[in-house]
Amino acid sequence: MTATTTRIVVVDDHEVVRAGFAGLLDTQPDFTVVGTASDGAEAVRVCAEQRPDVVLMDVRMPGTDGIEATAQIRAAAPDGGGPRILILTTFDLDEHVYDALAAGAGGFLLKDVTAERLFDAVRVVAAGEALLAPTVTRRLIGEFARLRRRPPAVPTAPLTALTPRETEVLRLIAEGLSNPEIAARLSVSEETVKTHVSRILNKLGLRDRTQAVVAAYESGLVVPGAGG
Repeated sequence: MTATTTRIVVVDDHEVVRAGFAGLLDTQPDFTVVGTASDGAEAVRVCAEQRPDVVLMDVRMPGTDGIEATAQIRAAAPDGGGPRILILTTFDLDEHVYDALAAGAGGFLLKDVTAERLFDAVRVVAAGEALLAPTVTRRLIGEFARLRRRPPAVPTAPLTALTPRETEVLRLIAEGLSNPEIAARLSVSEETVKTHVSRILNKLGLRDRTQAVVAAYESGLVVPGAGG
């Protein structure tokens, strides 16, 4: 184990799936699987004991499902700390994934993901990036924000708290652009973009970039389907 080893917990109610993901992850020198769980309640307990960096979380499980487990794990983490949670799902347009993102998950992957994509995703999440496959994630969030009439999943301060440039950056985040892409679009440095993102999260009382995307859709700043 090295100083940069990422500690991982794998959660899935199917033993073969759980063992398969754990086995794949353990082939990487910078990963170590510190625990597995077969349902949400066990996941909460294992995370409290093992304090992983990343959790691969199934959504649909008996008893405590992945959404509730995600919310509990995130709620137990002070000041936005705790593990990054990566949702595993069978369908890319699964309404439960939207709920999981709103509960604090960092992104999602389809269960038929390739090994290399899985490894890359875990490394990205462990490094602090909140969204994976942003074009798919924004399509999913946009679809369910459009179809479902519901109270906002992410309560925020009014967007009027943002400067015009911060509002522009939030819109680009919600469109799925990375920090380097936003920097290129606005002709500013990546460090400037990071500063804007930090201020947006602070002003709106948001935990991370994922919640910023949800808030942008639910506030109407970004209209699902607009601009393709």
